[in-house]
Amino acid sequence: MELTGPRWKGKGFAETALANPMSEIVSRLRTSLSPSMPNALLSGCIALLEAEPEAADLLERASIGKNITTFGRDKQCFQLGPEESFYLYHGLTCIRITREDGTAMADAELWNHFCSQRKAFPELYKAYSHLRSKNWVVRSGTHYGADFVAYRHHPALVHAEYAVLVIPENDGKASSTRLSAWPDLCCSLRLSGSVAKTLLILYVSSCSRDRSSVCSSEEFSVDERIIRRWIPERSREGKCLAGDDEVQ
Repeated sequence: MELTGPRWKGKGFAETALANPMSEIVSRLRTSLSPSMPNALLSGCIALLEAEPEAADLLERASIGKNITTFGRDKQCFQLGPEESFYLYHGLTCIRITREDGTAMADAELWNHFCSQRKAFPELYKAYSHLRSKNWVVRSGTHYGADFVAYRHHPALVHAEYAVLVIPENDGKASSTRLSAWPDLCCSLRLSGSVAKTLLILYVSSCSRDRSSVCSSEEFSVDERIIRRWIPERSREGKCLAGDDEVQ
């Protein structure tokens, strides 16, 4: 299947997205949360955040976390994944994360906790924050056989454009066996194509082998590769191949 760009879910949705840029929504979310710095309770790999109505609305509009409970009209509870939790905590610095006894966790402790829960957390977080910095909405890609899926705007307005796989690299070589064999790559391409998504590979590497501190994530670099199936019909006489664009 040849993808030609965003697939909006309804008439006028593109104009709605244009009038409400994701960068502005995330900025307003940060402004809303920062003064009170609400606590998110850590439980395993997830954090539970209670949000006031304004912040809850902006979390919904930014598509960060999952609204799981409503406490009357005053508060709503959001379930945050590891990357989402650390993005709000460290990337936007607008929430605190606490232990079950209510005491706040420090940067290093929280970083080490998530790394102990998920070995590839440093690379996954870097990939998540990298896409968010480009104003893409990033959600779990579990249902699509990927690490993430990337949306041009809110999932209620548009279908995801990319199925994202994150490949850690050391010294320019992949430190993961993912996509190391042609059958793996073909399966990923087939799967992403069958759900009308382009396969985006993010190679995350660092010049340092130190992954023990949050500061090490700042040294990571991300190399984007869009992978598409070769379609013979596009190479016939009178036809030309369109160039691949990097994720803008």
